[in-house]
Amino acid sequence: MSAIESARNVAVRAIVSARIRARRVASRASRHLGGGDRDRRGTSVDDERAGATTNTMASTTHAPSSTWGAHEPDRRDDARARERERARARRETGGGIPLGRAFGVQIVADWSLLIIFALVAFQLGAGVLPQWHPQWSGALVWSVALAAAVLFFTSILLHELSHAIVARMFGIPVSRITLFLFGGMAHMEGEPRSPKAELFMAAIGPIVSLAIGIGSIALGTALAGDAISRFAEDPEIAYASLDPVATLLLWLGPVNVALAMFNMVPGFPLDGGRVLRAILWWTTGDLRRATRWASGAGRLFGMTLVALGVVSMLGGNVGSGIWLALIGWFLAGAARSGYEQVVVREALEGVPVARLMRTRFEVVGPWTAVDELVYQRFMGSEQAVFPVMEGDHLVGIVAMSDVRKLPREHWGEARVADIMTPASRLVMVDAEASAAEALEGLARREIDQVPVVDRDGVLRGMVRRADLVKWLALHEPALRV
Repeated sequence: MSAIESARNVAVRAIVSARIRARRVASRASRHLGGGDRDRRGTSVDDERAGATTNTMASTTHAPSSTWGAHEPDRRDDARARERERARARRETGGGIPLGRAFGVQIVADWSLLIIFALVAFQLGAGVLPQWHPQWSGALVWSVALAAAVLFFTSILLHELSHAIVARMFGIPVSRITLFLFGGMAHMEGEPRSPKAELFMAAIGPIVSLAIGIGSIALGTALAGDAISRFAEDPEIAYASLDPVATLLLWLGPVNVALAMFNMVPGFPLDGGRVLRAILWWTTGDLRRATRWASGAGRLFGMTLVALGVVSMLGGNVGSGIWLALIGWFLAGAARSGYEQVVVREALEGVPVARLMRTRFEVVGPWTAVDELVYQRFMGSEQAVFPVMEGDHLVGIVAMSDVRKLPREHWGEARVADIMTPASRLVMVDAEASAAEALEGLARREIDQVPVVDRDGVLRGMVRRADLVKWLALHEPALRV
């Protein structure tokens, strides 16, 4: 195998799943189908006790003469604000490293990116570049290797940004782009509403990669000059005569062409699989059937990669075999999740959220002492979260996780208003919305329940992830609920 083929294969293996369009909505479907009750702000309320709704405001609406916030208000309010800001940042970045914003989309690097970045740089710095340029110094070799790795992931980022820009043109919000072990992923908060939108969104990524590849090859060829004519006669001399910029471009070009070709494999959720789904959707008029067929092709392709990986391992190429099998396994799982996502949304689209929401649960008032909240509410019921009410209006949500952030010695003087998440920062669902919109609200903030309010802001109920799971288990036996 030639050096350029080796470099190309390493790069392709690194980004095979970069174009996995198993966006966060798909993973939401998986979490939604298997998620349990968690103690998180907005977490599930277990109201199986079937007790009548209790509004504690009647006994706790008086404002205390001395509250938690009255002692050291500035410092403690600032600490709580910082904690909430950190929590918001963690939700927005998914726990990754924020790299900035481009076209209004946040760019995040997952920690696993460091692994593949190091692998690409090491493969080039320790293998490919020393073969191409034995006369180069070690410092130059590793500088070019690191630059190539940066350009490699920049090209993946541009690929993802193209998807995000087109998605926004068709009215689909994109919260962030994450670069991770298998490449990149655009987190889109919704599905295309038409075959045309799906086709344009899917096709633009490979087109951008192909354009980067062809442009890099053309520019690298121009910079290489007479060295290009020597490749047929003596490749080693030809490689050695390339300068660093030409070397970078002539490595990056074939990698992006290979990326574009791989992503056009007609297996969902690769871009080619989404193009296939768009065509089938256009032809049949049935998104669910089109997704099932495209997802089947994706699972078949994924399992083929797994089989090839096993064969490669048995042949002695253990490293490449394991990587190929992992990629195939990831593809097959993503294809299955993508189909489940469509089934879930279709199943919940016409179901009123009022049919699934819980209307029997306890509430607390904003001036309830935290120790009363703990011993009389949390310990006296099965609820893990309480709506905070002022009259008929929802003013916030308080969960056990909020209590844990407060030192025990301050429970007696602190009030629920001091630790709750205010209504302005909550995801709420209109009482006339569909269950599918409730699912989007749960997924957008990665929580387990959302309040249901009417147009006047009056709390009408709470809809939980567990309620949606139960409904799907009864109505969609095809799902793995």
